[in-house]
Amino acid sequence: MPKVVDHQARRIQVADAVQQLITEQGLDRVTVARTAAEAGVSVGHVQHYFPTKDEMLLFTHERVVQKTLERVSALEDRSRSERLPIRDVVVDGLAEWLPVDPPRRSAHRVTLAFVGRTVDNPHLARAHAETGRRIRSLLAGAVHNGKECGEVPGGTDPGLAALELHSLVEGLALQLGSDPDETASRTALNLVSARVREAFPGRCRQYE
Repeated sequence: MPKVVDHQARRIQVADAVQQLITEQGLDRVTVARTAAEAGVSVGHVQHYFPTKDEMLLFTHERVVQKTLERVSALEDRSRSERLPIRDVVVDGLAEWLPVDPPRRSAHRVTLAFVGRTVDNPHLARAHAETGRRIRSLLAGAVHNGKECGEVPGGTDPGLAALELHSLVEGLALQLGSDPDETASRTALNLVSARVREAFPGRCRQYE
């Protein structure tokens, strides 16, 4: 009986190795040979799934984004079961994109490496833009739901509010990426919390 190969698992194995190399040594040190050694596979294995370095980086970035979105989705599920205000979910969800601990700093280093390559690669640039749209769409949906339940003032534009919150987190992430000390991380989290509470000042009627 022929052996069944899990191609997605093999791609993930390589992507995890790429992330580890970027985290520890930077993108310039990511080569096919080093990636293969880190993943414990052959050079041919890596080249079979990712013919170019940019393709490795794109898949690695997509994996990082997907894992972050899964954590955000888990927060939404918990909020419904525990009847938490929408603003609490937004605060915790935005914090997932901030490099405030080793796992999130690792993810952020992948993002920085990816963004740097978008300057010369239109395909990567389109993927980066799509990620931003996905994040803002989720935020706009949260603002819309906040308006429906009473946490957000009726005159708030969901799209503009989403853009503001996304821009705030992206800017803070860049600052923390160059100065990731504990005080700066705590300040960034407090800033995000304060701004979200300004955007979601009301009480949710569905819990009353």
